[in-house]
Amino acid sequence: MCKLFVNADPDLWVSCTHSLRIDGMVTSVRLENCFWKILEEIAARDDMNVPQMITRLYHESIDAGHDLGNFTSFLRVCAMRYLALQLSGDIPTRTDIPIGTLDAERILAQEAEQRKDVH
Repeated sequence: MCKLFVNADPDLWVSCTHSLRIDGMVTSVRLENCFWKILEEIAARDDMNVPQMITRLYHESIDAGHDLGNFTSFLRVCAMRYLALQLSGDIPTRTDIPIGTLDAERILAQEAEQRKDVH
């Protein structure tokens, strides 16, 4: 089992810092290359580059009242959530289908129902 992870391309877990500007403020985000690749795919689906998408995520998170004390962790969770939603079939694996066209309310409602069934 571990061979699949241990013998993977070591470049996947190399950390890389990207600088970007959010509301005129320069900030840096340090993530492993594996996460950057996933974020690039997510952004490209909606015709954005990664800095544009990160800025949008930041603004929408603030608008939703989230405390983004650890924004880097939030981005990691976004990347993992994207992959999990692809595995569940809620996000198509076809990357030509924009995320913005999906019925987010329906997906979130389904998840809430599944959580209720578990508890």
